Amino acid sequence: MAAIAYGQPMNTFIWLPAEKVPVFIAFLCVAAALLGVFFLKRRGKSFKIRTLPGALAIEEAIGRATEMGKPVFFTSGTGEIDRMATLAALSVLGEVAYKTAQYGTPLFYPNNDPVVASVAQEVAAEAASKAGHPEAYKPENVFFVTKSQFGYTAHASGLMERIKPAATLYFGTFEGESLILAETGFAQGAIQIAATDSTIQLAFFLVACDYTLIGEELFAAGGSLSGDQEVLSSIVAQDWLKAAVILLLLIGAFLVTFTGFNLASHL
Repeated sequence: MAAIAYGQPMNTFIWLPAEKVPVFIAFLCVAAALLGVFFLKRRGKSFKIRTLPGALAIEEAIGRATEMGKPVFFTSGTGEIDRMATLAALSVLGEVAYKTAQYGTPLFYPNNDPVVASVAQEVAAEAASKAGHPEAYKPENVFFVTKSQFGYTAHASGLMERIKPAATLYFGTFEGESLILAETGFAQGAIQIAATDSTIQLAFFLVACDYTLIGEELFAAGGSLSGDQEVLSSIVAQDWLKAAVILLLLIGAFLVTFTGFNLASHL
């Protein structure tokens, strides 16, 4: 053990380093927002978010497919299960599977990730049971294809050519396959709805699809469709935090403009 020299100051325990204070404050703000919505929800507060035209169009698209006697095609792109966009897509899948089971419309969902495919099968089966039609779930229609990006794209495009869906839904993470899939769906005359967190691919969906959910609308779509208060309350909490950040930016701009005080240097 090293000896402490006489006159050398002893190390003092610092419970929170100065550079970690902003992170700690941010943590407190997030916790306060979550606890706030939890408290309001316990008091009977009902949360709502603005209407998302793209999300509302999903039921219209499924209804159109039912009237035409054609299937619905769903894909979550090439994202794996650890991506937030994939989880949001599975949330939307649950609502789509519920509606298609109610209407007796076939649902096809080829997948390029075995883990996502397994979860998707559970989601689709549970949704069909919840709709009162467990027989509507067809495990052969929700399946794993391949991990190869363009191998999957070729299979999905060929599947669309064969089944000729009346509605194609693209929710999740997409890369170079986005335009190929969207153009194939367009060629089939399907009503197309897309939502992705891939900003580069968003442009392709905007020009090729009838409805496109932009940015965080992908994550709000599941809650908007289901009306699940747990999901909606978390979205409201996130909106509170965004409003707080915007307010902080405005205060910082005001201070640095009129007083010269740089708030950012203290955060």
